Amino acid sequence: MPTILITGFGPFPGAPFNPTGPLVERLARVKRPGVKIVTHIFETSYKAVDRDLPKLMARYKPDALLMFGLATRARIIRIETRAQNALAALPDAAGRTPKRAAIAKGKAEAQPMALPSHLILQAIRTTGLRARLSRDAGQYLCNYLCWRATEATTSRNGPRLAAFVHVPLVAEKPVKTVKKKFTFDDLVIAGEAALRVVAKTCHD
Repeated sequence: MPTILITGFGPFPGAPFNPTGPLVERLARVKRPGVKIVTHIFETSYKAVDRDLPKLMARYKPDALLMFGLATRARIIRIETRAQNALAALPDAAGRTPKRAAIAKGKAEAQPMALPSHLILQAIRTTGLRARLSRDAGQYLCNYLCWRATEATTSRNGPRLAAFVHVPLVAEKPVKTVKKKFTFDDLVIAGEAALRVVAKTCHD
C-alpha cells in the first residue's frame, strides 16, 4: 500500500496564523482507499526541516510527499514546479537568519520538482477554484522544503514524487466574505483534489 506524507507549516514571523496546519489535520481524516496517509506539521525553521524530514523519510518511507505552505500575499493557489537554490536573509520562527545566499553551494540554480503538476492544476480548477502553476517558490522555508524534498526524490529508495501547493491566507475563524476571497473550506477542497491526484499517481 503506497504511503503519502502530507505536510504543513506552523506560524512564522508576519503570519501568526498559518492555515496549512489545520488544513493538513483535515486532510489526515480523508479516507483514500488503497493508500496510507501520514502527516507532519513543521516548525517554520530551517533546523526543523533538516531535522524532521530525514526522520520522516526513514520512519515512513513515503512513496509521495504532498506539501502545503502559506503565501501571505497570494490571491490564488499556486502549484510549485521547481525549487530554487536560494535563501533570503529573513529570520525563521526560531529567529535564525541564513548567512548564505544558496542552499547547496556549487549546485544548479534550480531543480524541477517530481510531481504531476498539470494534473494537480486541472483537478483544483475543476472544483471551481483559481489556481496556476508557479516557477517561483520564493526563497524562504517553503522553497527550502521544496529543495530538500526534491533531493529526497533523487535518493535511493526515496519518494517517487514531491508536490508543493502554496495557498493564500484565509481567516482563522469562519466569516462572511466576498465571493472572490478564499475560505478555509476552499483550501480543504483544493487539498483533497491534490491528494486525489497524488494517490492516483502512486498507483499508476
